[in-house]
Amino acid sequence: MFEARFQTFADSAAPSLGTARLKLLRAELERRGLDGLIVPRADAHQNEYVPPCDERLAWLTGFTGSAGVALVLREEAAIVVDGRYTLQAANQVDTQSFDVVPLAETSPERWLETHLPAGARFGYDPWLVTASGLSKLQKAATAVDAVLVAVDSNPIDAVWEDRPPVPTGPVELRDPALAGESTEDKLARIRAALAEQRLDALVLSDPHAVAWTFNIRGSDVAFTPLPLSWAIIPREGQASLFIDGCKLSNATRHALAHHAEILEPVLLDRAIDLAASGGAVVRLDQATAPALFAARIEAAGGKVSNGPSPIALMQAAKNEAELSGMRAAHLRDGAALARFLAWFDAEAYKGGLTEIDAVAALETFRRDTGALKDVSFPTIAGAGPNGAIVHYRVSEATNRPIRAGELFLIDSGAQYEDGTTDVTRTLIVGEPSAEMRDRFTRVLKGHIAIARAVFPAGTSGAQLDPLARQFLWAAGLDFDHGTGHGVGAYLSVHEGPARISKLGTVPLARGMVLSNEPGYYKTGAFGIRLENLLIVAEPPAIEGAEKPLLGFETLTLAPFDRRVIDLALLTPDEISWLDAYHARVRAEIGPLVDGPTRAWLEAATAPLAG
Repeated sequence: MFEARFQTFADSAAPSLGTARLKLLRAELERRGLDGLIVPRADAHQNEYVPPCDERLAWLTGFTGSAGVALVLREEAAIVVDGRYTLQAANQVDTQSFDVVPLAETSPERWLETHLPAGARFGYDPWLVTASGLSKLQKAATAVDAVLVAVDSNPIDAVWEDRPPVPTGPVELRDPALAGESTEDKLARIRAALAEQRLDALVLSDPHAVAWTFNIRGSDVAFTPLPLSWAIIPREGQASLFIDGCKLSNATRHALAHHAEILEPVLLDRAIDLAASGGAVVRLDQATAPALFAARIEAAGGKVSNGPSPIALMQAAKNEAELSGMRAAHLRDGAALARFLAWFDAEAYKGGLTEIDAVAALETFRRDTGALKDVSFPTIAGAGPNGAIVHYRVSEATNRPIRAGELFLIDSGAQYEDGTTDVTRTLIVGEPSAEMRDRFTRVLKGHIAIARAVFPAGTSGAQLDPLARQFLWAAGLDFDHGTGHGVGAYLSVHEGPARISKLGTVPLARGMVLSNEPGYYKTGAFGIRLENLLIVAEPPAIEGAEKPLLGFETLTLAPFDRRVIDLALLTPDEISWLDAYHARVRAEIGPLVDGPTRAWLEAATAPLAG
């Protein structure tokens, strides 16, 4: 009945292959006169999701998480992962060949300082390491009198016999009604920013920035509509777009040629040399630009300006057309969610449902809209103790029944042409315990505090983050992830530079879209996360206000599970907010559903005091 077409549940990890592949790699390194190699989980753009041909870390080690780095020496090897993936790595990697090293205990550079032999020649791929990453590696190598060597081709590619091909998904032009701003106007804004910062050129290494600038979308990676590409935008003169020509139809090429010279990616190195000639100051995005670019700019006589791309803030502050599209996407998504939640309530109590069943059902309800392009990330569907694993991804090996008396956490999102969604609800099957109600309500109170926040312009996400944690802190509890991340408009579901977290130093600005997702996780028992997307907007006028103020408009439209709320912990103002939110969900989603779903929605959104 239900099918997941955009997600798979097979466990692709192959620990048993690690030893043989490590042997192949070491033989290749010896052939090249290298004593070691760093293997990051990265592509040349530092994308969150990478194409299969760039999953070198997974091929070598079996580890399939989204962040990690392997360090291979002649006699030993390690994989360094953060706290999200320590258990996963231990299960997926051959621990006889690779030591699993928690990032909290030691960094890759520190590991090298204690394991790299003096005089060793340690290799790195300059396409896969940023300038700041290279600086850290250089410091570690210098500390032990070793030498860093930039490889001219990746050694893994030489021994990866069945490596998938480079993706060549077709590029599509963004509908002007959805983009809300022409490429010509965007380029003018970018050039104005370059002039203001006294920069001669900008190299775009982040394909999200390229897609936004040139109003294009693609299908080269899963979950994000990206065309892998590069661009160079000079302060004066024509821009250059570097993209595989086979991705472009004649009509698309013709449209793009009005704004940029269209070139093959193999010409990028030479173009960077030309852009840097004559002592030009060239901005590289410090987060995504390969170290190779900085080396070429300096060799060509240019000056490297490392810093954030000026496009990042432009892209983050959505225009009215983009916000209208996001609202339309969330209405459509809200109706699909209502159908899923009604179905879940009717079926879960019968027993027999599993995590995979829920993932497949929700994707199916979204596909039934006729507008789904992809999911925006692999759905996190954790029953009982699996819900306590923050970045849990269900596989056939871990698939768990959804049992009575347990919480079920489902975090999911969709890519529609007019917008990107991301929503989390935590549901109960049967009766929740008093502890579940207490923790759920404390998380809900934090969620409401963020949603209701009014703050002066210039406020950062770090300043707002404690609002979401205060009620957990009062009980000696907390959660280890950020409260919110930026979200793109039919782009990445995780978009910078703004976020609501302890590290969120970028001031929030009108038009930004952020998540609001406090949580609580009890290891081995249950997890709770409640997430809506928000637009940074102007709040209702406050009489006597002495400063410009900002607030939030909630985008996501889906009921919270009333059965897990402890009303005694909510204030009258919080109850009023929740009743008003549910009334809005009923009013806006109600006309889009009928039959059993409509009846379920009426009950799920009834006033709490009623």
